[in-house]
Amino acid sequence: MSSETLYMSLVGEWTALIENGTVRVGERLPSVRKACAIHKVSPSTILATYRALEDRGLIEARPQSGFYVKGVARLPLPLMRRQSETHAGEQGEADQLELVMGAQTRTDVIDLSLASPRGSDFYPTTRLKQIVSKLVRQHPELTTDYPFPPGSERLRRQIAQRALGSGCVLSPDDIVVTNGCTEALQLALHAVCKPGDTVGLESPTYFGLIPLAKSLGLSVIEIPTHPASGLSLDALELLLSEKRLSALVVQPTVQNPLGASMPLAARQRLAALVSEYRIPLIEDTPHADLFYGAAPPDSVKSWDKEGWVLLCSSFSKTLAPGFRIGWIAPGRFLHEVMRLKIAGSLGQPRLLEEALAEYLESGGFDHHLRFIRRQFMAQMEKLRAAVASHFPAGTRATSPSGGCLLWVELPKGVDTLALFQRALAEGITVAPGALYSARGRFNNCVRLSCCYPWTPAYERALLRFAALACEAAATPAP
Repeated sequence: MSSETLYMSLVGEWTALIENGTVRVGERLPSVRKACAIHKVSPSTILATYRALEDRGLIEARPQSGFYVKGVARLPLPLMRRQSETHAGEQGEADQLELVMGAQTRTDVIDLSLASPRGSDFYPTTRLKQIVSKLVRQHPELTTDYPFPPGSERLRRQIAQRALGSGCVLSPDDIVVTNGCTEALQLALHAVCKPGDTVGLESPTYFGLIPLAKSLGLSVIEIPTHPASGLSLDALELLLSEKRLSALVVQPTVQNPLGASMPLAARQRLAALVSEYRIPLIEDTPHADLFYGAAPPDSVKSWDKEGWVLLCSSFSKTLAPGFRIGWIAPGRFLHEVMRLKIAGSLGQPRLLEEALAEYLESGGFDHHLRFIRRQFMAQMEKLRAAVASHFPAGTRATSPSGGCLLWVELPKGVDTLALFQRALAEGITVAPGALYSARGRFNNCVRLSCCYPWTPAYERALLRFAALACEAAATPAP
């Protein structure tokens, strides 16, 4: 490569790093000596590169200090990680999911759909901070000892004690701590299925399950799920009788995205079907503690006598999403789950496990849950009222049994993926309904959330999205 070509290449690379936010405004660029070592070029080439960037207004030289990204430079918004440009209609499921989740990580948008709150208004952040600080002082070995499965015995004991509230009698040895509920689901599917198997999912279902199943080489069958009563057991029994399923994933309590909870009789029937057909049931319960009633209904696992139910949950929706602490009680598949956990990610940070265990031991969790449920209940009513008043005529919405998620069905013909793109251009993000189906169903549906402080900014964003929905439906609000 000639010196001129190399120089232009470096200018292009640094321009891209500055424009996509990898090197931010105000940050110092590497010294000339360090940059020479990084790029394996001469000082004259680096100086020429920095002068070109300075001429473009991207950096500035500060005497006896170095080169810095210029604060007055007007930079475009950060680029998406995927470099190829595609139209919305050409995107596959993975691309659509990456697009939506990428929007949710941006700090310049108001997110109307995220399934767990941001900030400390809904979490006992101060108390957890105190516990972590104390543990670091008193037990510094927690930051140096290597963690191994199945995780903190103290935390597993607390999980087992709390499981009694959903009718499950577990011992700490029945439980494996995981990296959030996502890893619990991954371990469960990997333990009970092999590539080529077919897994039954609710329809609509949690959008993360679809790419997870496909990444393991599994096919998916969608089973109709009612917004009030949950999974259709008649449809399930037909599939089981035809031996079309190798496993089943269900959220019987506060289902995502519908918020539905199965009645007690339906749970008993589901447990009986699992036992009769000897099919693994992965019971996914991350939102169960947010049930609006006095206590969550008994889990399907509570009727499991032969270990066919793998119970999965986490503290990410209720206590500390940043800790990424989940768990699985895999029943008869415990040995296989342990083997996969050891082969995969080993353990979680012991410091965070012990901090959660101490918080649970203190007895403050139930008080916190009552607080967060009251907040969600009040804000859910406000959200449903706003949808009824401002969304297009003909819009329908669920009446969730708990949690913070509202499933909204807009008039037929509304493309919520296109609506997502329009809203994102105005700094608002939602979750389009097609993400919740392996076959792209529910394209006129959208998931909204009420797990944020009801600020004027949030309300303005919600009403603006409602106005965009009315435009897309060519129908005024009722």
